[in-house]
Amino acid sequence: MFFRRAREDRVFREAQRAGYELLLQLQATQPWPDSPEQAVPAPAVEETVVPDLLPPDMRMLSRQEVAGLMMRWQQPLVIDGEVRTCPGCGAYRDWIVFCMRDDSVWLRCRAGHETKEPHLDAAWYNRNSGPVDHWHPTLEDGLRHLGH
Repeated sequence: MFFRRAREDRVFREAQRAGYELLLQLQATQPWPDSPEQAVPAPAVEETVVPDLLPPDMRMLSRQEVAGLMMRWQQPLVIDGEVRTCPGCGAYRDWIVFCMRDDSVWLRCRAGHETKEPHLDAAWYNRNSGPVDHWHPTLEDGLRHLGH
């Protein structure tokens, strides 16, 4: 019974392939009445080279051109089942999370205490952050934008 089903499947696949080859031959020999004729493009007299990239003043900075990324994290930060608190003041919510160029993650509380978080990495930051909406020339401008 098993061999009969395999044989039937093989015969069916061969019939499908043969039908597909016939369809390709038909399409190659007969033009379809509703399709536009493909015209051969005339050689251009003068080719102009258009750059693929935007002008420098319209380009966004790459990740390697900035010192880091930051986002606001207002709820308590739970890592490995523990609520993360600031070692300086004991705050447990309203963080600014920094992802630096070396893929390290730093936390900053509202009081300004900064601490490196070894349990978080750039992959965690990328999963939890939204799209970049502003570029700031200084850290103070970024903190002011995020409300700190």
